[in-house]
Amino acid sequence: MSDPLIIEPATTADACVIWLHGLGADRYDFQPVAEALQQRLTTTRFVLPQAPTRAVTINGGWAMPSWYDILAMSPARAIDQAQLEQSAQSVIDLIEAQRDSGIDPARIFLAGFSQGGAVVYHTAFLRWPGPLGGVIALSTYAPTFNPDLKLSPLQAALPVLALHGARDDVVLPAMGRAAYDCLIQNQVQAQWKDYPMAHEVIPEEIRDIGEWLAARLD
Repeated sequence: MSDPLIIEPATTADACVIWLHGLGADRYDFQPVAEALQQRLTTTRFVLPQAPTRAVTINGGWAMPSWYDILAMSPARAIDQAQLEQSAQSVIDLIEAQRDSGIDPARIFLAGFSQGGAVVYHTAFLRWPGPLGGVIALSTYAPTFNPDLKLSPLQAALPVLALHGARDDVVLPAMGRAAYDCLIQNQVQAQWKDYPMAHEVIPEEIRDIGEWLAARLD
């Protein structure tokens, strides 16, 4: 995987957000969002990793930045599980690097849009065993959640902000809601909010993310 884009704060970092882009995008996709949030979160580092370029079956086999191959769209996403695990491990490596640099894991947040959010869900609730600050899930779903999901006490304590477009026709709102409902059933402190938008990010959503992060970092 290519080196991530790292956006340092003006002062010494004591918190970090690791933010994964969506399918076909790149590490620069959320740079303007990170820089906007940093105006308020003045001691927070943003780490924006880059997905590998690989063939994506549902897109005719065209190669593009992808955290994992999507083999089929319905009735639910059929995915390349091994590639998802590789991407989750790359996120774990980034968490450990931030921890080793001196950031308290309880002040490290995972955020992801669309396919990136699916990797974040999988990493936070099925792979990472330690503490984290929380999860921001944007217009996403959880292909590896199921009714038998069992979380450790640390995982169940993770706060989650799940945000979705009411008019999203790429990742249907019901898919995002199913992931949220699964977390609620496991007593996770998750919040859900939808917006009058499609598969995108809007300024109101970014403001809500800033407020949510600030409340946990102040």
